Amino acid sequence: MNSHGQPAEPIRVLIVDDDQLVRLALRLVIEAEPDLIVVAEAADGDGALAAVDDHHPDVVLMDVRMPGRDGVSTTRDVLTRPSPPRVLMLTTFDSDDLVLGALRAGALGFVVKDTPPPRLLEAVRTVAQGDPALSPTVAARVIAAATGPHSSAVRDSAREAARRRLASLTEREHAIAQAIADGLDNPSIAARLHIKVSTVKAHTTSLYTKLDVTNRVQIALMVRDAQG
Repeated sequence: MNSHGQPAEPIRVLIVDDDQLVRLALRLVIEAEPDLIVVAEAADGDGALAAVDDHHPDVVLMDVRMPGRDGVSTTRDVLTRPSPPRVLMLTTFDSDDLVLGALRAGALGFVVKDTPPPRLLEAVRTVAQGDPALSPTVAARVIAAATGPHSSAVRDSAREAARRRLASLTEREHAIAQAIADGLDNPSIAARLHIKVSTVKAHTTSLYTKLDVTNRVQIALMVRDAQG
């Protein structure tokens, strides 16, 4: 139910995967739920962009590896659309670099393709609300990829780029960005900084604009890079 007591509109999902059987399995799981609906399917990145334009989904379930345009570059382009959908990546973890790259591109979460249906559905609903959905296993892989043995040149370049972007923030915005990187939600940030939740939300919106990001995961990764 929405705030007016009317039935809430179902969450509109676009499935993007080059494997037809995977798409079918995901559709069956998603459409068994009364609050979710699959509005379209696509087998590649170009098809995904067309489907986003045509169907305006709330959530895109995006395969990382596809022929032609991969899920990372497709995610980046999807998020340039007006009122873009949230993106939840599908992966088999064949490349941690792709996982990290997709998060930097703006994906809000990851699920592995053999995730149990209840957890998959929970991730779709979480991402639809604008919150990150990273299982402990995925989070561990992301942290490992972000802090792994990269060359010092790559690490230094990422650190300097992140520090330049964070330099534009006010002291309060820095504190909120750090709290986001620490994994705190808005009420917890408000309690830490002794401010209102509405103030946290306002500053977070400012962070999105100043840092040119679309979600809290990207903020957290930027803070981590700056400290690297």
